Amino acid sequence: MTRAMHQVLVVEDEPGIRQVLRVLLEAEQYRVIEAETAERAQIEARSHKPDLLIVDLGLPDGDGLEVIRRLREWSPVPVIVLSARTLESQKIAALDAGADDYVSKPFSAGELLARVRAGLRRSVRGGGEATKVRIGDVDVDLERREAHGPSGEVHLTPLEFRLLESFVRHAGMIVRQSQLLREVWGPVRDDDSRGLRVCLKNLREKLEPDPRRPRYFLTEVGLGYRFRPEARAS
Repeated sequence: MTRAMHQVLVVEDEPGIRQVLRVLLEAEQYRVIEAETAERAQIEARSHKPDLLIVDLGLPDGDGLEVIRRLREWSPVPVIVLSARTLESQKIAALDAGADDYVSKPFSAGELLARVRAGLRRSVRGGGEATKVRIGDVDVDLERREAHGPSGEVHLTPLEFRLLESFVRHAGMIVRQSQLLREVWGPVRDDDSRGLRVCLKNLREKLEPDPRRPRYFLTEVGLGYRFRPEARAS
């Protein structure tokens, strides 16, 4: 699938913002579909089956959270919330409703497009998962459970590999702590936040150029974590 084939549904009630988003996205060769209401968003999503949605939360006939919840009943398509709501609790509510990412207004065009690219990478992968990933100077083969850097093999524990696999599945997106705990530790230990912090600290020490200033395994304060494989050390 080429970028020109990607369809992005923009759910936004302000015509000016819709126009800005259309110009930005079409300049990157995305096909843009627009919806100004929650009801129209449901119709366009079902009829066009877009590859990604950008959703405002404040819509004239309802809340964007409900758009996301209803969408999640039948589709795993990536959703980026673009909203003027900046409270931590509001961002958490959007992620809990099923959004994959959150960008606050006013927004940076470059940042928004980077988030769109990250979301579409997930969409293109579909049900499959990347088995090889490069993190700085370290090449990791998740299928073989091997990691190699300039000095030779980098030893990762089975738990560290599982955590890395979870990050790779959601590359570029905010992942809640609770989701990582369920995927890596299972439902029995879904409250082991200390175990997650220790495991992530070990991953950073083994894979980050400077663990004190992470480039790849980022903490999104109050929200969760983000794995950003596209970052490169300068």
